[in-house]
Amino acid sequence: MTKPNNDKYSSILQGALRTFAEHGFHKSQVSKIAKAAGVADGTIYLYFKGKEHILIALFREKLGELVGKFRESLDENADPFDSLRKLCEIHYGELEQDVDFAVVTQLELRQSSLELRREIGDSFKPYIVLIEDILRRGVESGAFRADLDVKLTRLLVFGAMDEVVTSWLISGRKYSLRAQAKGTADFILRGLQA
Repeated sequence: MTKPNNDKYSSILQGALRTFAEHGFHKSQVSKIAKAAGVADGTIYLYFKGKEHILIALFREKLGELVGKFRESLDENADPFDSLRKLCEIHYGELEQDVDFAVVTQLELRQSSLELRREIGDSFKPYIVLIEDILRRGVESGAFRADLDVKLTRLLVFGAMDEVVTSWLISGRKYSLRAQAKGTADFILRGLQA
């Protein structure tokens, strides 16, 4: 199944996102996704093999958009401190704006099978590489500690942001997620600076 460039494909992904967020991945039947997308049940199978493939495509698309927004907002020569701050702002801002995606990434994904999580993990790689690039630039420029373990630190940065989003959802979104970006970035940067 290839990604067609049309409205039905996008409608299916949006319908699936709403359905997964509302009912949970395991309780979401293709018929519910089709109804939310405004298409016939059979139309889903013209684009996807099943709901697992829809979830994988959803992550590929949404994370690709997130990486794209970050790359648009800063050039590769930007100050690594500013880059990390911008990363937090965009990460939190996008998930606060798209609560359904936040629910699916933070809560539903963790309940999926190991095999499905592995496939979705491939969608996360460009995002993790983006974090690694910021860290590597910081070390090379002398802004970040020379002894920084970039591979470990990229996971710690992502993990910290991930936990802040999960806590925000579990709290019932009682505060602004976007407002947590500065505090998160400042905390991380104190540990990274040379």
